[in-house]
Amino acid sequence: MDRSGRVRPFLRRRLIAVCTATVLAVPGLAALSSAARAADADLARNGGFESGLDSWTCTAASTVNSPVRSGGSALKATPAGSDYAQCSQTVTVKPDSQYTLSGYVRGSYVYLGASGTGTTDVSTWTQSATDWQQLTTTFRTGASTTRVTIYTHGWYGTGTYYADDLSLVGPGVDAGQPPAAPTGLAVGTVTSSSVALSWSGVAGATGYAVYRDGVKVQTATGTSATVSGLSASTAYSFQVAATNDAGESAKSATVTATTSAGSGGGSSDLPAHALVGYLHASFANGAGYTRMADVPGSWDVIDLAFGEPTSTTSGDIRFTRCPVTECPTVESDADFKAAIKAKQVAGKKVLISIGGQNGQVQLTTTAARDTFVSSVSKIIDTYGLDGLDIDFEGHSLSLDASDTNFKSPTTPVIVNLISALKTLKAKYGSKFVLSMAPETFFVQLGYQYYGTGKWGGQDPRAGAYLPVIYALRDDLTLLHVQDYNSGSIMGLDNQYHSMGGADFHIAMTDMLLTGFPVAGDANNVFPPLRPDQIAIGMPASTNAGNGYVPPTEVNKALDCLTKKTNCGSYATHGTWPGLRGLMTWSINWDRYGSWEFQKNFDGYFG
Repeated sequence: MDRSGRVRPFLRRRLIAVCTATVLAVPGLAALSSAARAADADLARNGGFESGLDSWTCTAASTVNSPVRSGGSALKATPAGSDYAQCSQTVTVKPDSQYTLSGYVRGSYVYLGASGTGTTDVSTWTQSATDWQQLTTTFRTGASTTRVTIYTHGWYGTGTYYADDLSLVGPGVDAGQPPAAPTGLAVGTVTSSSVALSWSGVAGATGYAVYRDGVKVQTATGTSATVSGLSASTAYSFQVAATNDAGESAKSATVTATTSAGSGGGSSDLPAHALVGYLHASFANGAGYTRMADVPGSWDVIDLAFGEPTSTTSGDIRFTRCPVTECPTVESDADFKAAIKAKQVAGKKVLISIGGQNGQVQLTTTAARDTFVSSVSKIIDTYGLDGLDIDFEGHSLSLDASDTNFKSPTTPVIVNLISALKTLKAKYGSKFVLSMAPETFFVQLGYQYYGTGKWGGQDPRAGAYLPVIYALRDDLTLLHVQDYNSGSIMGLDNQYHSMGGADFHIAMTDMLLTGFPVAGDANNVFPPLRPDQIAIGMPASTNAGNGYVPPTEVNKALDCLTKKTNCGSYATHGTWPGLRGLMTWSINWDRYGSWEFQKNFDGYFG
């Protein structure tokens, strides 16, 4: 949140994605005998990208319908910074056999290659292809090689490339039959948000697919899995299928489980649709000061901006009310507290928000963690507040290079923050309201990048809020990501979405309600949150920050997410009438803009 009122740039460094292939010299093309040719087959799956990116693992890529070499689709990928936008797939091959890899490409510095051959990994490339150009290379598999990875990619900073009609021609492999359906599917530990499953192993299976209510939600290599991201007090059905190179078995018999009642994250007495706003309580800026008593009754959650640390790593949070020299109309402490009490009697929640643009908080030690808990408690007790909002921005949260699993974080600033918030929740009980207001860089960007990445070099802040949200998902009342002051973010449709219209809010919110693989890893999925935990963060006016959209676009986003009507180009993965509501920066800026944001919310939800 920017207390200055000026539009501030998106805090983003260029990121480096993973490249698994090594570019080596291209061997001469080997001739195949007529007998061998007769047995050859094209082993590449979806080589023409007619089924989107199915069977391919890609970074910064999508499919387009123009330009294409044949059919209706082609691959489009855009290297950015040190990410050269690789797409790859792993193919089953025969040992000690000859294969020809070919494909058509367009663009500058486009590569086509194979790794894991068991002999000499190969690649070929073109420096410039203004129109479709065929690339071809060959390789021989090693004596024990059964799987090879084929790939295409661009090069650092050279712009978009296209690929189409990729093929790997050589001896096919008899994949045999899919395995039998698993038996013995049983329910284990059940919580308010997860169900543990186990089943008997199947001969010939190389993996298992887990289905929830008929939809595949995850895969497993062993005979157990925990399905998370579930809603409390809700019945679910589960099935499992076994997989191997020949395909997927029939599904197992169905088992059902009902999740336990959750704590609700302190949200049980919020209205079904809530309006959340930040109140400039410690400063004025261009929006001017608004007294607590003058905040209209439409605002259901009022976040006091901001509590800030005495130093970045002290953990000692102080809340200083706006001085009369800056805010001539500021009320006395007694009147301020009385107005808070009046809001609470009317059913409103008043929280202290920690951080903001200037309040960098890094809990690097357990001592700082404990100081954070005690100092925040003092603020809450002094003003009789209902809870806490975490608005850590800038460099407050980042991940150590060795910290790669959001479900089991090891970075001290992450671990200590989680511990501090759990302590505060336990201290104040189930009615304690806990909310978070991260930027898109720290949440949705995690779909593509997480921390420094497996090979290093990425911005360590990418996705850094994910472990905090995940650890506190059962205690979290509201998550309202700031859908503003943001760069373009890739949605679940593998397209980049930018601020300025309903589609950005739809795509960003759909990611939170659907869940997503972190850093493209299908086996490491950030599970969806409940719709009652989600409010969409928007600027109240053009003065408040980049990304303002007029009320018509706000309503389009709400229509699409809650009714699946009035949708634009982004196709949501569900419909969520229980979406909690909207958050805005800020109440002061909305007052400055004649209460446009509030009036539109009231008109929409009644």
